[in-house]
Amino acid sequence: MGQIEDAIVRADQEAFTQDPAKTLKGQINFLLKQPTRAVAAELGVSQRSVERYRKGDRKTPPRRVADRIDEAVRARWQPVVRGRRRKQAATSTGITVETRARFGYTAPVGTTDDGRMRRLTVHLPPAYAQHLFDARTQGAADRDLRAIVAEGLQEIYFKDGGTRADQLRVEFTDIDYFDVSF
Repeated sequence: MGQIEDAIVRADQEAFTQDPAKTLKGQINFLLKQPTRAVAAELGVSQRSVERYRKGDRKTPPRRVADRIDEAVRARWQPVVRGRRRKQAATSTGITVETRARFGYTAPVGTTDDGRMRRLTVHLPPAYAQHLFDARTQGAADRDLRAIVAEGLQEIYFKDGGTRADQLRVEFTDIDYFDVSF
């Protein structure tokens, strides 16, 4: 994986915002998004036991079963939370990019185009987050992800949302540090 991909994975892992249900009944109800029989087979108990846990008739399963329940809930819970955070970033909140890299420019005659190291922290709107997540899902290479981030930085930071430097093209190279949060 590249730097951009690593940063997205790190941000994804930091998206653990809520703990899953703590009560046995709540955990079983969360697992019952699939058929009772499938949950029972996964936990190694009878279907009737799962129904008793759901109703609250049985409140303390054996330790090995309680561990399996907890493990199954955590395995399913984290992707739900991460998916929710990605969706929120792609539709309403956007992402924040923090980087230290060399930024070079292709600009009109009479302006400087010398690249230099800069440290930037820029909030990119949801459209860039969606584009970045879609490209990552489709297996884009790190250079493609870098191009998406460079475009976002170019439009939001360097062109100030389209209010200046119309013909400016930004090159994003020599990444020293890169982090994403959403």
